Amino acid sequence: MIIRKKNNGLGLDKPIRKTYLSQLIASLLMISAGPVSADDIRSLPPVEVVSRYSLLGAADSANEGAVGQAQIDNRVVARTGEVLEVIPGLIVSQHSGEGKANQYFLRGFNLDHGLDFKITLDGMPINQRSHAHGQGWADLNPLIPELISAINYRKGPYYSVDGDFANAGTANIYYTDTVDRGIASVGLGQNGFYRTLLSNSPKFHNGRVLYALELSHYDGPWDNPDNYRKYNGILRYSEGNSANGFNLTAMSYSGKWNSTDQIPYNDYKNGLISRWGAMDKSSGATANRNSISGEWRQSDASGTVLFQAYVIQNYLDLYSNFEYAADSQFNQRDSRVTSGFNLARTWNIDGLGKEATNTLGLQAQNDTINNSLNSTTARVRNATCQSVIEQCRSDRITQSSMGLYAENHVHWNDWFRTVAGARGDYFRFANRGFTSSTGDNNTDTVTDFITSPKLNVVFGPWAKTEYYYSVGNGYHSNDARGVTIGSGTRSQGLVKTFGQEVGIRTEIIEGLQTTLALFQLDNASEIVYVGDAGLTEDSGRRTRRTGVEFNNYFKATKWLTLDADFAYAKARFRDAGGGKYIEGAVEGVASVAAIIDNQGPYSGSLQLRYFGPRPLTEDNSMRSDSTTTLNGKVGYRVNKDTKIEFIGFNLLNTQNSAIDYAVDSYTGVGGTSNINGPYRVFHPIESRTFRVMLITRY
Repeated sequence: MIIRKKNNGLGLDKPIRKTYLSQLIASLLMISAGPVSADDIRSLPPVEVVSRYSLLGAADSANEGAVGQAQIDNRVVARTGEVLEVIPGLIVSQHSGEGKANQYFLRGFNLDHGLDFKITLDGMPINQRSHAHGQGWADLNPLIPELISAINYRKGPYYSVDGDFANAGTANIYYTDTVDRGIASVGLGQNGFYRTLLSNSPKFHNGRVLYALELSHYDGPWDNPDNYRKYNGILRYSEGNSANGFNLTAMSYSGKWNSTDQIPYNDYKNGLISRWGAMDKSSGATANRNSISGEWRQSDASGTVLFQAYVIQNYLDLYSNFEYAADSQFNQRDSRVTSGFNLARTWNIDGLGKEATNTLGLQAQNDTINNSLNSTTARVRNATCQSVIEQCRSDRITQSSMGLYAENHVHWNDWFRTVAGARGDYFRFANRGFTSSTGDNNTDTVTDFITSPKLNVVFGPWAKTEYYYSVGNGYHSNDARGVTIGSGTRSQGLVKTFGQEVGIRTEIIEGLQTTLALFQLDNASEIVYVGDAGLTEDSGRRTRRTGVEFNNYFKATKWLTLDADFAYAKARFRDAGGGKYIEGAVEGVASVAAIIDNQGPYSGSLQLRYFGPRPLTEDNSMRSDSTTTLNGKVGYRVNKDTKIEFIGFNLLNTQNSAIDYAVDSYTGVGGTSNINGPYRVFHPIESRTFRVMLITRY
C-alpha cells in the first residue's frame, strides 16, 4: 500500500511504503475524508481498522499526536470544552457560568481562558487577542463534537507552522466535510439538562452540503440556576476530496447564561453560604459568534498547496463580581471582527536524503476590537468607577499581524530525519483608549517583530522505538492595552519563550503504545492571573517550567482498550520581586480510562481524572486541594440505526473544587469586610448526575 507521510509544515509529501501508517490514516478518516490543512495528517480514503493508529515514522516529537472521531466519541464530557481532554496532560475546568470560556491547565501552566495554548478550528483562530476578559480568550462552546473528524495536538514551541500562543501546546480541530449517515439525537438529564442535534450531508450539485443544528439548556445544581441556553449551527458546501477540493462554511452560535462564580471558602465553611450559592445573583453574560470561512487545497507530484481564509464576528457582554460587594460588580464588553488567511506551499525535493520537502507559509490576521470595562451594580452602570482595581475604560483596538515561516523536512536514511524551520512575526498594536477613573488618554501605535528558529531531530525506529530531541523559540503577544498604555509600565508587545525536550515513542510490547517526554520551557515575562480583578497581567518576571509526561495506550483485547496518562511539572519564577511559585500553576495530572466495545450491542467506558494540588500564592503558603472524579457511560445498540447511552458524572460523588484561587480581600456574606488576605475562593465540582442520550442514524 502506498500512502503519504505527514509533513509538519503542510499536508502530504512524497509517497512512502509504510503499512503501519495505514492505521493512522484510517483512524483520522473513520467518518469521512476531512479537509487538508497546513499541519494535518491526511491521505487516502478510509479503511476499516480495529486498533489505534501508530505514529512511529510519522511524528516529529514524543508529544505530538492525533485523535479521530471514534476516540472522541468514547470520552465522557459534561461540557463541550472538555472534549480537549483527549490531549494527554490537559485539564479543562470551569469557574463560572456554563457559557463562559473554560479554564485550561497544561505543562505547568494556569492558562486561564486560553493564554499560551493555541486552539484553531479548520484553520480559524479560537484564541482572541486583547480580549476584554483576558489575553487569549478561547471559547469552545460553539464547537459541535459529533462533527469533529480529527484533533491534532502538539506541545512546546518546536513547530514552525505555530505562531502566537503556541507555547504550552497547540490543538488543531477539524470538522468533517460529510457524515456517513444523518444524526438525530436527544439528551435529557438532571439539573435542567437537555440537548438536541440534527445533522446530515446530502449530495448537492457536484458536492455535499453539511448541515447541523444544536439546541441545549442547562441549569446546574446552583441555587441561582445557570439557565444556559445555547443555539448552534453550521452550513458547509464541499467538493473534491482530501487532496484536491474546497469547502465554504458558515457557522453561528449564541449563548446566554447566569454565572455562579467562585465563592469564599471561609463563608462556606462557617455555614454562611451554600456549596451551590452565589455571592452576586446578577452576574452572567451573553455571547455570540458568527463566521464565514473557506478552504482550497491542491496536490500533485510536485507537492501541495493550501489556502484558508476567514471572517469571524465575536461578541461578549459579561458581568462579574470577584470582590462580592454590591457595587463591585463590573461589566466587560468585547465586540470584534477577526479576518485572516493561511497560505502554504510544500515542494517535494529530489536528491536530498531518501525523502525531503520544503514548506513555505504565510499567515495574516487582523482584529478590529471595541471593548470596555465599566463599574456596575446588578447590571446597571454606576455613575462613577467604584473600584481602584477595575479602572473603568473604553478602547478601540486594531491589532494586525503577519507571520512568514519556512521548514525543511528530510529523511536522511532509514533511521535519521530532521525538521528544521524558522518563522518571523510582525505585529502592529494600535489603540484609541480612555481611562475614565484616571483621565488618561491611552492612544498610541506600537510595532514589534520576533524571529523563532525551530529544530526537531528523530532517531529510529529501532525495535519499534524512536528517540526525539526538540528545541526552539516561541512567543505570545501581550494585550494591546498594556502595550500602548498611556501611564505606568508598558508591556512588551511580543514575549519570547525558549523550550527544549527529549522523548521516546515505543511499541515494543505488542498492543501497547507508550511515549515519554522530558521538557523545559523558559518564559521571558510571565502573564499571571489576578484573582481579585478576574484578569491577567504581565508580571515582567522570567519563569521556568520543567516536567515529565508519560502516556500509554493498550489494546488489551478486541473488546477492551486501556489508556493511562501521567504528567508532572515544576513552575517557578526566576527573578526577584515576590515569591518563587507561580499562582495556579498545575503540577500533577493523571487520567486513566477503560473502554469496552465490540461486545454485541453493548459498549461502555470509565474515566478517572486527577487534577493535582496547586500553589495559590507566590510563597506557596496556600495551596489548593486535589480533585479526583470518575465518569462513565454505558451504551446499548437497539438496532443498526439506534443507540441509547446512559451517562454518569462524578460517580464517586466527591466534593472537591473545580478550581481554586487566592484573593487579597473580599466582602463576605452579610457585608463583612475581609482584608489582609490571602483568602481562598473556590468553585465546586458538581455532585453525581446522570443523563440519557438517544442517538439515531438515518
